[in-house]
Amino acid sequence: MSSFIVHFVTIASIYALMALGLNLQAGYAGLVNFGFVAFAGLGAYAAGIVSNAGLPQGVGLLAAVASACVLAVVIARLGRNLSSDYWGIATLALAEILRTIALNEGWLTGGAQGIGGIAALFPTPAGAQGDWAFLALVAVCLLLCYGASRRLAGARFGRALKLMREEPALATAFGYDLIALKTRASVAAAVPAALAGALLTWYTSFVGPDSMLASETFLIWTMVMIGGLGNGLGVICGAFVVQAVYSSVPFLKDALGIGSDMAGAVRLGIVGVLLLACMIWRPRGLLPERLGVAQ
Repeated sequence: MSSFIVHFVTIASIYALMALGLNLQAGYAGLVNFGFVAFAGLGAYAAGIVSNAGLPQGVGLLAAVASACVLAVVIARLGRNLSSDYWGIATLALAEILRTIALNEGWLTGGAQGIGGIAALFPTPAGAQGDWAFLALVAVCLLLCYGASRRLAGARFGRALKLMREEPALATAFGYDLIALKTRASVAAAVPAALAGALLTWYTSFVGPDSMLASETFLIWTMVMIGGLGNGLGVICGAFVVQAVYSSVPFLKDALGIGSDMAGAVRLGIVGVLLLACMIWRPRGLLPERLGVAQ
């Protein structure tokens, strides 16, 4: 039972990192990104490729963050002449292009089979000891990213992002460069997402094109919306709630005696009902954003 709890908390914390990144971009800056998982997927592939090349994992982490930041700059520049709706569609298209490249460039990404046998982050500890060590690392990363997000929200940059979200014309009148703000917000969001992708790769020792499916982006959006858009602690809670649903379905599958296909549908159905319930009774999430308060 303890190994299951460690696994659950580890995976939930990794997804909480992604949710924090999306919250920086969508919650603070109001940028609708439907291809957000591309940051995590690119970070995951970068870490996997570098690790399989025999280079130190620190180099893999730097490659993951750097590649995601470059993608963030490209996405921000891509949307400089697009409205928020069209920019969201463009990000979805760009993420699908990257997934298609990963699916077809087998010499680099392993194609549809992905990249397996990636070296573990902690090769010495085995079994439960290694799992606890990895969980401790993930927890530290989550706390640091949450602290950075909270500090950013209370800083001038965070206030500028929220002003751009609420009144872009007023932000321009105050002398803010909206393209620069969008670029910096996208880069800030890409960092925790790429870190999460790299950690997930090292945890599972595998990365494949399914890590960049659009459904993964909408799963992260669900976590953010359930937790509370614009509230860092809220999106972490949302990640744990959604992951708890995902982790409990296998037990429900055994209890009801249903097949794997039906279990997947039940999982999506429960998450959908949970999201719908939040939209009806808690439209601002479990922990709503409080304007003027760093969260």
